[in-house]
Amino acid sequence: MRKPVVFITGANGEIGHGLIERLGQQSQRGIVTLDLARLDSTIAPLVDREITGSILDKGTLERVLAEYQVELVIHLAALLSTRAEFTPVTAHQVNVEGTLNLLEFAQHEAESHGRPVTFLYPSSVAVYGLPSLDAKTAAGKVKEDDWTHPRTMYGCNKLYCEHLGDYYARHYKQLAAETAAGKVDFRCVRFPGLISAVTMPSGGTSDYAPEMIHAAARGQPYESFVRPDTRIPFMVMPDGVDALLQLAAAPRGTLTRTAYNVTAFNPSAQQIADVVSRAFRGAEITWAPDGKRQGIVDSWPADVDDGTARRDWGFSPRFDFQSAFDEYLIPTIRGKYGR
Repeated sequence: MRKPVVFITGANGEIGHGLIERLGQQSQRGIVTLDLARLDSTIAPLVDREITGSILDKGTLERVLAEYQVELVIHLAALLSTRAEFTPVTAHQVNVEGTLNLLEFAQHEAESHGRPVTFLYPSSVAVYGLPSLDAKTAAGKVKEDDWTHPRTMYGCNKLYCEHLGDYYARHYKQLAAETAAGKVDFRCVRFPGLISAVTMPSGGTSDYAPEMIHAAARGQPYESFVRPDTRIPFMVMPDGVDALLQLAAAPRGTLTRTAYNVTAFNPSAQQIADVVSRAFRGAEITWAPDGKRQGIVDSWPADVDDGTARRDWGFSPRFDFQSAFDEYLIPTIRGKYGR
């Protein structure tokens, strides 16, 4: 009999670290991971099976299908926003074709053991695209279905995959004689910028915030690629992990949509720099906005409306701006770098 497991792709990334630590402490199911790189030694002992490989390799997915009973797919593997702009075709292959492979995998898995497979998908604030700073200011808190006209390959990929997931959940093979939809229980968290105290940022356009903090903690100067007045929504990694697990556990009947905004705070880049400078004496933060990257960040909302997530499945972040730094980021990063 196949063992019930959680299957996590892109497990060695920023979200994967926190997620595996949490699941390793509380999950009754085993954990199987897939990543191009070997897992960090801090999380590798927590998983039942570590597979080194690509989500584009259907043979690897077929082996997982044969060996395990996957009840929850958490699809974290992606090529992030900055890197995606330099290699858009590769980004499409990884972010879209890889997701399609995983959705088909989940569909076949559900058909094989006779009940829906929950498919958890982290999307991004990059799905939005506001045309100007005036429009951004006027928009205020943006709802899920407003201003979804992304200007990056990553944003296009994420938005399309949100729609793919909704298709599998609600309309898959709708002309077939027998109903095929509903076997993939697709659930999407549309993340703001995520800040982790444990792992280093790895290619996101919102990474000016975590880069600023980690550089100061290492005693290195940091030159910000955005203006001091730049404002987008953020949350810290523990709240991001909580959001994924809360949505995964929510009763299906309480969910009114497949993709949900979440957020916690939306400081300006200057406000972040001020807090970092107070926490790490001698921090050297300067400003050298990159016009192209700045344009991308300016197209994202200053804030998002996450009221539907709060109503449908009880989302409520533990950390606001002040507590995120005072209780999580600063003490954890001090310990990491011995400062």
